[in-house]
Amino acid sequence: MLLLKLSAKDLLTLNSRRRMVPHLAARWQHFLRTQASLPERSAWAVSLIELAKDLVAADRGDIEMIVECAATSDTPETGGQPRLIDVVLIGQHPASRCLSVQLVELKQWSTVTSLDAATAEQVHVPGMGPKKHPAVQLRANYELFTGASGWLNDVTYECGGFAYLHNATDESVQPLLDVGAPTGPYARTYTKDSRGRLLRDLREHFAQDGSDSAAETLLRRMNLRNTPLLDAMIKSHGEDTVFTLRGRQKQVADDVLDTAAHFLGDPTQGEILPDPKRAVFLVTGGAGTGKSAIGLQLKAEFEAAGRSVKYASGSRAFNAAIQEHVGYGDTEFKESFVYFSSFVAPPELPLDMLICDEAHRLRDRSSNYRLPPEKQGTQPQVDELLDASRLTLFFLDESQSVRPNEVGTVQLIEDAAERRGVPVTRYRLQEQFRCGGSDAYVRWVRNALGLAENDAEEWTPDGLMHVEVVDSPEEMERIIRAEALAGASARMVAGYCWPWTEPQGKERRLEADVRIGDWHRPWNALSESFCENKTVPPSKIWSVHPAGLDQIGCVYTAQGLEWDWCGVIMGEDMVWRNGGWVFQRGKKRRDAEAGVYRVRVPGSFDPKVRTSSLSDDDFARCVRNAYHVLMTRASRATVLYSTDEETRAHLKELVGDVHIHGLRPTWENLPPSARVHRQGRPRRGSNRRRKRARAAQNDQQPLF
Repeated sequence: MLLLKLSAKDLLTLNSRRRMVPHLAARWQHFLRTQASLPERSAWAVSLIELAKDLVAADRGDIEMIVECAATSDTPETGGQPRLIDVVLIGQHPASRCLSVQLVELKQWSTVTSLDAATAEQVHVPGMGPKKHPAVQLRANYELFTGASGWLNDVTYECGGFAYLHNATDESVQPLLDVGAPTGPYARTYTKDSRGRLLRDLREHFAQDGSDSAAETLLRRMNLRNTPLLDAMIKSHGEDTVFTLRGRQKQVADDVLDTAAHFLGDPTQGEILPDPKRAVFLVTGGAGTGKSAIGLQLKAEFEAAGRSVKYASGSRAFNAAIQEHVGYGDTEFKESFVYFSSFVAPPELPLDMLICDEAHRLRDRSSNYRLPPEKQGTQPQVDELLDASRLTLFFLDESQSVRPNEVGTVQLIEDAAERRGVPVTRYRLQEQFRCGGSDAYVRWVRNALGLAENDAEEWTPDGLMHVEVVDSPEEMERIIRAEALAGASARMVAGYCWPWTEPQGKERRLEADVRIGDWHRPWNALSESFCENKTVPPSKIWSVHPAGLDQIGCVYTAQGLEWDWCGVIMGEDMVWRNGGWVFQRGKKRRDAEAGVYRVRVPGSFDPKVRTSSLSDDDFARCVRNAYHVLMTRASRATVLYSTDEETRAHLKELVGDVHIHGLRPTWENLPPSARVHRQGRPRRGSNRRRKRARAAQNDQQPLF
């Protein structure tokens, strides 16, 4: 947990342009479920700014300030709030060039008197009563931060700490400085009398440069800069996710494994009669809360223990990206990823575990026009999934349901389990691991789209996620293409607001359907195979193929995936009028000369959504949810453009002036440690060979 990450000079710039305290207070309430106290707010408004000014005065304005940072990676066993450090200053040491960290306790005390001559660890603060010596608080934070569960465990770094009482003089807080006060690398105390010494010490502890790379190291250790899911799978050859599950994520995984240990027998011993005991796990959480990371890690655990397990999804884009990009040439690996519709006929023996990702995309029935009637589903799809396995795990985010025939809800799953007498264990994930770990950005998107009860507010940069609005599609493409060519992962996506033409002619040419003025680009290929003489990827791997940069994706090919930069084109299916959102269905016309359909009336062209049989409320819900998916695909920066001028003006008001030094995470601006290139497709069969080697080494011993 942290509330803000900015360099000292950026924090001062932000403070001059934004109401920083309300932003911090909102994040505090989101994480801790309580209102920030008046002393906390006052410390942010005054003490935080004083510290930032001193860093700039010391010529250390680029030092990163991590505000209200959790001291340890452990979740409190009591369920209470984590121990927070007021400010973590992080940079590089000027001599050793290793990481340099200073933990800061901010105090607005003006006067301190002795409480008891026998101890210096408690003092009296007029108007506040007995208080711990700041060094005592710092000692506890220091021990946690530098301990085995600290964020920088196993990393070489230097760490100290100090209390800063900028309102006080040495004389007015003499009890804090007397002989007998706590000592240690964390126990320095500065007042306005010793400001000169503070500036000298800051120069002694921090180099002028390198702080951005140091902060990036800390963010990665805090899982706020996760390896993209596909890259993690490729690096691990599909065997695990490379993510370290933390907190609630780890609790979910451990509970599922514990239940499996009780419900399932020894996988090396066949059962005479199938055990009837079953269980259902239901995990809800927004985009980027780590649902897929948990599911993929559990899949690896079950496979390593010799259990039968399948990973099901209702997203063709997600499954195809895993199958084609991670499991290239490995039939066994690819066959372990299936679709919700794969269980019309239940397996002869129930699976030990069926993991159902993106369960909000469950359909009422498993139907496929390509299959004969006897292979079509006759019962609710959720029932087919429950019949297929003894343990069933559903991951669900109802705000990502983007088509009217997607019926997956908490109620649907619980009702189906109740009909079978199967217990349901529910979990909710909250901490954000996508969008740079910026829960503030995700909440801003939901508020902006009208998906939450709160009114839309102007975006406040937090150093974790960047958003901007451009005036033309040409400008968007220039930004996205420049970042992709520099080394970042990047894609452009759009609302489904133009007809979608199938590949044309023998060469399977793509029609430039997305047309905005003189700017014309094709949708990703509406095809299962390569197009344009095998130079354009099919839609299922558009998101990961290098040539996908030249096409525009939609919600159906982007859902479940992420890139460093994402350009989002809002069409006229959702426009801002008279202080509110208006939703419009589009109409097409035949272009006789081109032989394709064009836009006659702007609006939605999604055939499943724009139909007149769908109510206005359901239509609005589907469109809002689609843009919610598209606007949460980026891990560093989202670039927005609306084809409607009034809507574009509204977006600019919501985003505000965000071009603050260092906050635009272009590849050039990123520290070297953050320039992580995307993984290429593995060699054919590499997963299979690696699995066989591991099996030979470990003799496939059960894990539970």
